Amino acid sequence: MTWIDISVLVLYFVVMVAIGIWSMKRVKGQEDYFMGGRGFGKLLQTFAAFGAGTGAHEPVTVGRTGWTSGLSGVWSALMWLFVTPIYWIVAVWYRRMRHLTLGDWFVERYESRGLGAAYTAFAIVFYMFFLSTMFSAVAKFSVPLLGFESLNGVDIKYYLVPAIAIIVILYGVLGGLTAAYYTDLIQGVFIIVLSILLIPFGLKALVMEFGDPATQGIMDGFTIMHERVSSDYFSLFDGPSAGEFPVQYIVSLTLLALVGIVVQPHFIATGGGSAKSEDEARIGLVVGNFLKRLCTVGWALTALIALALLAGNAEIAADPDRVWGVAAREILGPLNMGLVGLMLACLLAAMMSSADTYMIVTSALVTRNVYAAYINPDADEKTCLRVARTTGLLIIIGASAIALTMADVFGQFKLAIELPILFAAPFWIGMFWRRANRRAVWATITFSIVFFFVLPYLLPIVMPSLRSDPDLTQSTNLVTTTTKRPATAADRAKHEAWVEAMAQAKADKNKELIEKMGDEPPLAEVGQEIELTVKSGGKAIYWRGGVEPVGDVELETVEDVTEGNIRVVTQRFTTSFTGVDAFNLDFLLYHWMGIDLSKASKATIESLRLPPRLLLPFLVLILVSLVTRRDRDEVLDRYYAKMRTEVDPDPVADKKKLEAAYADPKALEHLRLFPGSDWEFARPRRKDIVGFLVSVLVCVLMIGLMVWLAGIGG
Repeated sequence: MTWIDISVLVLYFVVMVAIGIWSMKRVKGQEDYFMGGRGFGKLLQTFAAFGAGTGAHEPVTVGRTGWTSGLSGVWSALMWLFVTPIYWIVAVWYRRMRHLTLGDWFVERYESRGLGAAYTAFAIVFYMFFLSTMFSAVAKFSVPLLGFESLNGVDIKYYLVPAIAIIVILYGVLGGLTAAYYTDLIQGVFIIVLSILLIPFGLKALVMEFGDPATQGIMDGFTIMHERVSSDYFSLFDGPSAGEFPVQYIVSLTLLALVGIVVQPHFIATGGGSAKSEDEARIGLVVGNFLKRLCTVGWALTALIALALLAGNAEIAADPDRVWGVAAREILGPLNMGLVGLMLACLLAAMMSSADTYMIVTSALVTRNVYAAYINPDADEKTCLRVARTTGLLIIIGASAIALTMADVFGQFKLAIELPILFAAPFWIGMFWRRANRRAVWATITFSIVFFFVLPYLLPIVMPSLRSDPDLTQSTNLVTTTTKRPATAADRAKHEAWVEAMAQAKADKNKELIEKMGDEPPLAEVGQEIELTVKSGGKAIYWRGGVEPVGDVELETVEDVTEGNIRVVTQRFTTSFTGVDAFNLDFLLYHWMGIDLSKASKATIESLRLPPRLLLPFLVLILVSLVTRRDRDEVLDRYYAKMRTEVDPDPVADKKKLEAAYADPKALEHLRLFPGSDWEFARPRRKDIVGFLVSVLVCVLMIGLMVWLAGIGG
């Protein structure tokens, strides 16, 4: 990095802190700090949703999966696309709640302070792990941009993570949600720059490196990209790593995201709770998230350009996670225009725009649902703000500590993304069914914790025979797919890069890297036929850490089929195995049903984790609700009357509307789809239907855009 790059970074940090100091003067009370006074319009709500929903790990993840799987790798981040139309509906819920936290919602709906405290505990764990993935990602992916991995013999992450944490704490803790939203506006622009900056410069670099700059322009870079990269890399649903993102896996991820996203704590703010009105809430949430999906298209295209340009890079061959950083350094560095510093600032913006919102939302939960509820119910506004700022600081420190002590970024992410199942069923059922009660909610939360998080680790300890049970140590069949096709320039370059990286790994005696790099890519001249081999399957069905063989691994061939240029060999393990780590207890359901999962792909196994996690908590909640005492009707009448009352942007007028609704809850019965029943579905309005259908259309257009861009020059 040059002095210009460093200057860009310093300027970025100074502006962020200055906004925090400016915003601090506007904070008078809790509503100002946690919700910005509910005065945000469409622009700030849009960039708040965009910033909070875009993590630093996502562009880099798409860079990696795009490198390995081609265009189909975009689904590693685009799985949220089909959830977006639902946001048009749910944004109204968060605004009509009129709460400062989702913990407040659980307290009101189920008349239980304890549920508010339990939700707070969930939020703390969730965000510490979720934010830690972003800290870890930024530290790892900044290395190629910075140009060094350690400083004075200490890993660079031990400098970078605390530095980022301090900046986030300074502007977020000082200015609250107002500071977060204004910085999100700036950081949102940076994220957009991050998403498109490498595309024109990358296309130009392709022309300069492999074309004729005298006769060819930037758009000819697309043609060169197609010439250097095999056509299967430009398929949206069937890339070279066949089966990594099949349709059923995309559907399962979409459903899991849909059920869980509504109880992620920041949604009460960015989902619409801080907006002036319901329209601002809807437009901000939907447009902000579509903006993110559009950026995802840019990330995927950047990965393809990087593959065409940098296939021979040994650094990427050793670790594909570095695609984004290496591409930025190699494409932008030689220009010496401060663009490398700008790119690093953009990457930091993607993380910080999420971290500030998460920090403030979590501090709101601690302040309102623990401190004010149990410790000091008579606390004044100044005391609550002091507690909020302190707890916000602790959340960032905790996330930083996890990032510095845990090396498994994906493990951190998986744990964080599965936690919302604890509260998803109580939220969805509580929104629509009056019969759901707090006793059933506690039963559901307890069941989910025990069944999904405790027993998988406890059972193998109390029943060690599980680890050696032949029926429960099965793996899926090993499938070897060999495809013959002409070699491209990128294929040859990849082979050379792999050889160089492997030689360095052996010289460094890095056994972990040697194993991670896998088999040597085939070598051939451009145009000559090569055989590409992809191995899939061999995944443990019942054990999260896989299985270890007892003795030598033995296989027998089950099937060997050749169709055209593709040969598929299916083999079955005949070895005895021992289970490792936690036991997939929910998969016993498939075992008892007699379902043979040995032929299932890795993606199918991951997809089958969905039904138990989605259905069992809902089933437990409904059954327990039916056999336990109902909650008080007067509390339920008041809550559902509020949720049927449209928000007035004027707080005084809105308060009067609420008082009228509370006085006569039955006056709003005509707004229900099933009046007089226990079901509280709202009668859809024209605005609801039209907005939802338009959002679905945008999803289709987004997919069309990706296919069109990938086809340019092909």
